[in-house]
Amino acid sequence: MSDVQLRAGFRLVGMRGRHLILTVRIVAGTLIAVFALTTPGFTSPLSINALLNAISFIGCVAVGMTFITLTGNIMSLCLGATVSACALIFLASLWLGILPAFLLAIAFGVAITAAQGLLVGYIKANPILVSIAGLSLLMGGAALATGGQRVYPGGTGLEVFKGRVAGIPVEALYFFAAAIIGQSILSWTRMGRVMVMVGSNPHAAVAAGIDTAGAITIAYVIAGACSGLSGVLLAARYGSGDMELGAGYDYTAIAAVLVGGTSIQGGSGSVLRTLIGVTVIAIVEVVLLLRGFSQQLQYLLTGIIVLAVIMLHTIGERR
Repeated sequence: MSDVQLRAGFRLVGMRGRHLILTVRIVAGTLIAVFALTTPGFTSPLSINALLNAISFIGCVAVGMTFITLTGNIMSLCLGATVSACALIFLASLWLGILPAFLLAIAFGVAITAAQGLLVGYIKANPILVSIAGLSLLMGGAALATGGQRVYPGGTGLEVFKGRVAGIPVEALYFFAAAIIGQSILSWTRMGRVMVMVGSNPHAAVAAGIDTAGAITIAYVIAGACSGLSGVLLAARYGSGDMELGAGYDYTAIAAVLVGGTSIQGGSGSVLRTLIGVTVIAIVEVVLLLRGFSQQLQYLLTGIIVLAVIMLHTIGERR
């Protein structure tokens, strides 16, 4: 067989794999839509509001997770704890004023994930192990700082991050702003293109003289800022916080990123795809809630979704 025939064969196999993935997504999306629309109360204003809130809180984390995944570092298991810690920082700092408290929360999230990015990017540490270490440090540090107690606002001004504008929850507006900025970075900036290249072909990126470690660190920094925003929105919504506030958000964000179609190996994906994934995950969660299923079952289903998406991508690539 000639090289031309061999390359043509590989292209055909790749196309079949992509067609398989597309077909499964269409079928799954149709089933979820039917399941949602046949759920009593799903289209009520209260349910739509709950859906938008779920999309906003999880979506902020998922936007950040998209950047980490795009660089080929799979995921971070520390972002949920980062959300919680940023919420505590925000609440405890409100006595300084709403803007300083907000900036401190974002800065803390950036500092936590920047440290992880430096370890992963420059020292080449395993990203999963680094995120687990970060998770442990955050949980332990928060327990020592708060004594395991809930933290309540040290000042006023939370209404800036909740309420409605033209009937749309403020949280959703903040999330959509973060998503637009994130997609703009990927689409219109050199750094965004570099991140995609680092995930797609890191050896070629190094050969081209690209600072791959710097790109990875910036991806983690963006994830920290997004997690900080999610923490602030959650703290404002609930009026208090503890380290359980963002529990499970990292896993749900991972599911949203993968369901949206970002490659688990990196190098392919977008914030727009993640937005679709977040919407699907949020719809499933709201439907399960309306049908009376427990939180534990929601976690179980999220795990099944992640496993199914990984298997689907693997099968599609092998075909």
